[in-house]
Amino acid sequence: MSRNLFIPALVVFTSLLFAACVKDTDFDQASEVTLTPVVELDLIYFNIEAGAFYDQTTATPIFTVTDTTEIRFLDDSEIQESLKRADFYFRFTNSIDREFQVDFQFLSEQNDTTYATQTTVNNGTVSSPVITEFTEIIEEAEIMQLTMANRVVVSVTIPSSNASLKGELNLQSKTTYYLEIKEQ
Repeated sequence: MSRNLFIPALVVFTSLLFAACVKDTDFDQASEVTLTPVVELDLIYFNIEAGAFYDQTTATPIFTVTDTTEIRFLDDSEIQESLKRADFYFRFTNSIDREFQVDFQFLSEQNDTTYATQTTVNNGTVSSPVITEFTEIIEEAEIMQLTMANRVVVSVTIPSSNASLKGELNLQSKTTYYLEIKEQ
């Protein structure tokens, strides 16, 4: 009796297998594939001691400290064409009893400013550091300006400084790039 049911069950199973596998499949859709990767990269980090804002030799304040970082990720033409959005995240930890103005200037190879932004960092104390977070989202027309940059210059400006100033200013940052890569 089990032998008599085996053959009809095999026929039903095989017909269901072929019916399930043969469905309306549009193989032209394979050429319309769009990949949307998200890439996160560290951007800038530094730790500036309060003493960097005062020259002990000449006994004069230094109001601005500047640092330059190369941005190698954006100099690829395929990346430039695929980039749709960039989110910059900056996290400052300040234990200096001063507020800071921080300017970010993105420069091209010809030293032209392609994009600029700024933020204010709240003052803290050595015993109670203050965290200031800043996010800059760049999309649409501004994204083309950003892709022309090959480095970013960070300028940290303090309103006043003296020899007794204590603490440090720490910056950690990352960039999230949103890409759209289409089959060509």
